[in-house]
Amino acid sequence: MTVRTRALDRVRRIACALPEVNERTSHGEPCFFVRDNRPLCYFHDNHNGDGRVSLWCPSPPGVQAEMVSAEPVRFFAPPTSAGGVFAGWLGVYLDTSDKVDWSEIAAIIEDAYRQVAPKTLVAELDNRSR
Repeated sequence: MTVRTRALDRVRRIACALPEVNERTSHGEPCFFVRDNRPLCYFHDNHNGDGRVSLWCPSPPGVQAEMVSAEPVRFFAPPTSAGGVFAGWLGVYLDTSDKVDWSEIAAIIEDAYRQVAPKTLVAELDNRSR
């Protein structure tokens, strides 16, 4: 099993366990959406020839800068699209030589969910964890 396959399987299990999240291809890569229209995270394998396996997620204000400056080997700022998409998003390399902390990835995806999901779905998530 390749790094890509293992990482995508783990991301898929984490993201699809959240209320009303689905997966579909967007821009040629697996992407996870809340209610099929709010992007939760993008999974990239060799995005624009970068040779990396990564995850891009919306993040709370300030988190991207904090994480990238603290650990640039693991985190990065995804390039912002012409329309401003991905500004402030957090990129996480899933192919580092260090073992990926999947609990941390789950927390990052949950934080992203809290950024994009409607309040009713965030409340549903909170009720699940009680």
